[in-house]
Amino acid sequence: MPTAPQTTDELYQALQENDRRPYGRPRTVTAEELVDAAEQFAEPAPLVDALFELHEAYTYGSEPRKSPVVFARLLTLFDEQPDVFDERRHHTLFWRFKWVAGALCELPEVPLASLRQWLTEMRERYEKAGLGLQPYYGQAFQLAVHVGEDTILAYELWAGRPRTRLSDCEACEIGELALHHLAAGDDERALGAWEPVLAGKESCQEEPARSVSHALLPLLRTGRIDRARELHLAGYRGCRRNPSMSREVGRHLEFCALTGNEARGLELLAENRSLFDEVDSPLDLSDFLTGVEVLLQRVDHLGHGELPAAGYAGRTWTVAGLRAEVRSRADDLAARFDARNGTTAHTDRRRARLDRAPLLDALELTLRTRGLDDVTPAAPVAAPAARTAAAVPEPLPELIRHARELDEQGHPGAQACWARLRTLVAARDYTHPDDPAVGPLVRLRADLLTDEATRAGEKDEFADAAALHEEAAGLYDDAGVPGDAAIARACALFAAAEIPAEGEGADGAEEKAAALTAAHASVVRLHEETSGLAPYQEARLLRLRATALGMRLQTSGSEEHVAPVFAEVDLLHAFATRHDLVGQISGALLLRAGTYALSGDLPAAVTGIDGLLGRLKEHGPAWHLPRTLGLRGRLQIGLQDAQAAHADLTEGLRLAADWPAGVVDAARLHGDLAEACMRLGRPDEALRHLTRSAELDLRGGSRTDAFCTYGNAAQLCLDLGRVEDCIALLDSLLAEPDVAAGELDDRLLAQLRLTRARALHEGEDLKAAATEFVALAAESAGWDDDPGSHAMIAAETAVLLGESGEFGRAREVVDQALAAHARAPRYEQLSNCLRELARLQAEQQGSDGLADALALLAEAGRIADEARAAEYQARGRSLDTALAYEHGRVNAYAGECDAALAALEKALALLGEPGPEEEHAGEWAECVRLAGAVEGIYLERPAPALNRLDAAVSRLTALGQTEEAEPLASLAARLRDGE
Repeated sequence: MPTAPQTTDELYQALQENDRRPYGRPRTVTAEELVDAAEQFAEPAPLVDALFELHEAYTYGSEPRKSPVVFARLLTLFDEQPDVFDERRHHTLFWRFKWVAGALCELPEVPLASLRQWLTEMRERYEKAGLGLQPYYGQAFQLAVHVGEDTILAYELWAGRPRTRLSDCEACEIGELALHHLAAGDDERALGAWEPVLAGKESCQEEPARSVSHALLPLLRTGRIDRARELHLAGYRGCRRNPSMSREVGRHLEFCALTGNEARGLELLAENRSLFDEVDSPLDLSDFLTGVEVLLQRVDHLGHGELPAAGYAGRTWTVAGLRAEVRSRADDLAARFDARNGTTAHTDRRRARLDRAPLLDALELTLRTRGLDDVTPAAPVAAPAARTAAAVPEPLPELIRHARELDEQGHPGAQACWARLRTLVAARDYTHPDDPAVGPLVRLRADLLTDEATRAGEKDEFADAAALHEEAAGLYDDAGVPGDAAIARACALFAAAEIPAEGEGADGAEEKAAALTAAHASVVRLHEETSGLAPYQEARLLRLRATALGMRLQTSGSEEHVAPVFAEVDLLHAFATRHDLVGQISGALLLRAGTYALSGDLPAAVTGIDGLLGRLKEHGPAWHLPRTLGLRGRLQIGLQDAQAAHADLTEGLRLAADWPAGVVDAARLHGDLAEACMRLGRPDEALRHLTRSAELDLRGGSRTDAFCTYGNAAQLCLDLGRVEDCIALLDSLLAEPDVAAGELDDRLLAQLRLTRARALHEGEDLKAAATEFVALAAESAGWDDDPGSHAMIAAETAVLLGESGEFGRAREVVDQALAAHARAPRYEQLSNCLRELARLQAEQQGSDGLADALALLAEAGRIADEARAAEYQARGRSLDTALAYEHGRVNAYAGECDAALAALEKALALLGEPGPEEEHAGEWAECVRLAGAVEGIYLERPAPALNRLDAAVSRLTALGQTEEAEPLASLAARLRDGE
């Protein structure tokens, strides 16, 4: 807190501001400072209110040791100055007797006799104040459950009494009833009791998050698997990283462990690592640690005890190491509670949770389903074993010869051989075979560098690839193999040309095309100057020449670049046919089909691909089939035949599984399949392919491509109304180490966060959405190269703040949006924002907000004028008609009905009556409906209103727009009933 409040008004303003903060140490520290500040004032009321705020901060900040101390001060003030406690403060004081009972229960060092003594004092004070005793019996029941004795009697004494004003809220009492049935082993009855809370009909500060966490396993046990999945996603979001809900977090970790989602459990544990140190309540910590142990025990039992795990700060942990530490601490806590209570309840409950067997082998909780192998550190994820993986010979000379033979053919089995050789050569005791057929060690080192360069190029690491190829060429020279040296230099030239140009747009494309032209010329010259080339070497150089020109055509799109590609492809095809090089024949035909596609002749491309597929099935090579089917699938998409595309791409994926990862771009196939599925109206299937494509890119090291694809998947989730799936996916992505380290492109990261903020808004988590939008608006303000995006983000932020009733802050953000709009116009977004903000202000504030709302509409009018002058055509509603309609709504909300009707008349005049081909019938009907309501109801002129409505109904009915006519007919009937 920068400066202490000097007046009571300043104190109360600070208390209100602190009340809006999330629970945790920052809020608690401020509350402590405000109590100190309140001590200076002569009147006691501000101190009482400051103490109430501090008591709440301790309670929901999981600091039960401090909560009773503050309450003791409040009780003393109440006893000494009861007149200070008006009805609100009196109610709050007696309500919080329950909070203190709960806090004392959470501390094993507090004797059981003291707990019962506190309940006795609560009963006596309630009786003295003439208050009903149901809340007291509620606390007595909760203590009985905690101790594990006499729960049936305590339940009956509580549940059989009528509720009072001081009873726990409906949601909390429902939760206690359900837990009682659950403890009795009656899952169905518990779930029946919980239903109002799980359905969102009853809620409070702790609910439904608390009940959801308890209901997850009963839902699974009773077969309600989809409901459990849905509630896990929504419920976890409501409790994550919250010290006062650490017990709930622990149960979500347990749910992951028992449903085959151990990898997700470790991810959530990492997200909640701070809870190990922030939870001050021993009871909460005991429950949390037990949930953590269930997860770690499961991971350890599956043989992954050496995986890293997020645990106590100050050291790194493995799963096995953290499990032992957690078990020791949790056992100690349970023993302390049992010693205090004189029972074994807590140890027994812990053991029951740890002894539970998994309820499902695998439940797909999120769109990013991963196994424990996917989180194993220190080595890339191993690719699934290919069904046709080549055997790797054991004798070293044979292994070297075999690797080179496969490499000459372009066979994917060469990868496994080179990987094995790399391991052998790196060993200290490696001895190179003295075999003329194998050649010297320097040649083998060059081979390994070439393989490494090829893999770097596949990851778009072109600068590294070029350098490695150059180094390999030098070693080949030393080894006396000029053909291999020539190929390595040609590959280096091609990789260097692929290095992204610094320019943007047309300038960058021209620069890259020029680089590819120069690379092609250099490879041609190298080809001509190198003698003694073997046929496979010469074919490889011809393939590089054709590929360079094909890339140039793809970059430039220039018609003059088409013929040179065909000429080089013809040379390659003729040479490969003459020497029966089946892999290069296939490569030439694939390049030819691709060139037809790039030149816009899709039918010719498909014809060429069809011929190639026939040849591949007859002559091979088989590993070219998946890629060829993938190209035909993309061509079919271009020809608007999504069904054929889907069939080709699906078959391509099936065949790709026969070969090692990297031979076929499976991520591309999944991405193309997603597009085909969308065109076929199968968005859920498209979503599966998008997430699979992204995960493959992530595993392959193409992280930017992966995050882009995941972003598209998240947006599709949102479009499909799968809000929780969208949020869970993005939360998982944003927890990735390179994101946390700031290594991801800032604009891509902002887009992911923007989608998440929109999803939070869609999910009605207004507070979280506003927080994210405000942060994004502040960050995007610094995007000097992209003011348009800042204008868009700021506009959305302003509307969200308006929905929250924060119109002052909304106006500030609108001004930022307008300033950015002046540099990069976003007419429609700004107009929509200003109109919506005006509507919200008038709706929430009525006549008091009319002046500000009209000022916003005036800004919207200026935007519409600018758009008209710039001849801008709105994609949605006309800005002028939308503005006139909004004037009508705003004035109606403010009670200015004559002005509202005049504005709506203007909107109707701008729209004109709908005709047979008109698309604005719905907009016109809504204008008529609102005008009829204003005129007939608020201005009490039903006759002209009915004339307007009846004419509109007739017009719409004649046009066949019966759906649009229904609300008008309903309003007309209402007006007639009023007559």
